[in-house]
Amino acid sequence: MKFFLRSVPLVVAALTLGLGAGLVFGQSVSGSGMRSERQRRHRVEFAYAANQGANSLSGYRIGPSGKLVPLSGSPFATGAAPSSVAEHPSGKFLYVANVLSSNISGFRIGRNGALTAVPGSPFSAGSGTVAVTIDPMGRFLYAANCGANCSGSGDGNISAYTIDNKNGALTSVTGSPFAAGQFPYLVAIDPSGQFAYAANAGSGNVSAYRVSGHTGALTPIAGSPFPAGTRPLAVVVDPWDEFVYVANTGSSDISAYTLSANGSLTPVPGSPFAARSFTTAITVDPSAQYVYVPAQGGVLAYTISNSGGLKLIPGSPFSAGTGPGSVTVDPSGRFVYVTNGGSNNVSAFELDYYTGVLATVPGSPFAAGSFTASVATTAGPRPR
Repeated sequence: MKFFLRSVPLVVAALTLGLGAGLVFGQSVSGSGMRSERQRRHRVEFAYAANQGANSLSGYRIGPSGKLVPLSGSPFATGAAPSSVAEHPSGKFLYVANVLSSNISGFRIGRNGALTAVPGSPFSAGSGTVAVTIDPMGRFLYAANCGANCSGSGDGNISAYTIDNKNGALTSVTGSPFAAGQFPYLVAIDPSGQFAYAANAGSGNVSAYRVSGHTGALTPIAGSPFPAGTRPLAVVVDPWDEFVYVANTGSSDISAYTLSANGSLTPVPGSPFAARSFTTAITVDPSAQYVYVPAQGGVLAYTISNSGGLKLIPGSPFSAGTGPGSVTVDPSGRFVYVTNGGSNNVSAFELDYYTGVLATVPGSPFAAGSFTASVATTAGPRPR
């Protein structure tokens, strides 16, 4: 099925969306399954942008056209210099990495999108807590601590926590923090929840770990760390668990790897792939057909080949604001959002499923706070 989708992108979009909702070809949908699908469609989507210069989160409801509508009560207070936002798969919780206060703010998401602190928030982490990531099952949270408040000196590490699925509180995993390379900037978990990858900006490589499904502890994989480009700042695993991509801001390119069954990484043919200056973030859309990278001049868009190679999409880069630095695709796979740290706002695009081309959403960019550093989207809590 993966080969078919990538080779023939003009597949009926509804089928892909059905797969994303947990449907399987050849099976009928029961009454309860139909109710679940209706609930999924009626879940309100929200977006949250971290304002590093204002110590706050801007919250929005995502409109049908992708427009961002400010939430009542927004912006919401965080710790010092929030730099990363991660949403819980349930849509109930949101977590923020605060790089200068070296901790994690945890929030419960209300049905109207409003945020309230979870018990025990903020949670202590390591020096320079620059990014947070949650495993696909919502069991564990990982924080990249870049060390020395991200000055680029000294080795950092990764803090690991279990997540209380009732109240969202975090509890440190035994053995945490876990060693990483120099200046770890982001952690990614593969869709199966078996492996974790850390982009080490200072040492120019990727640390790979096996994740304990029972405890969340990290164990280095044989061969780790794996070479990357210069100053890798971001890493992502594609939704079909086949490829890993790393954004290298120093060498202005993208390292691409095949993910082996044991979690090790092998460069794909043609890697690294050219990008532009200030290649700072990377994401893959839910259909695993396209890669999006904010860089100088806007958002670079690529198609993914069957071997994991990247080909620039015509019209790329797509214009964004000043200093684009973070990118995400909403849960529906329809919209792409990019933070613009230099212009204090968020650019919104509609994603063409068949081509990967981005079209600016009417009203974009949408105002945020001082130095908008990161953005995340969520489907929000499920209806009762």
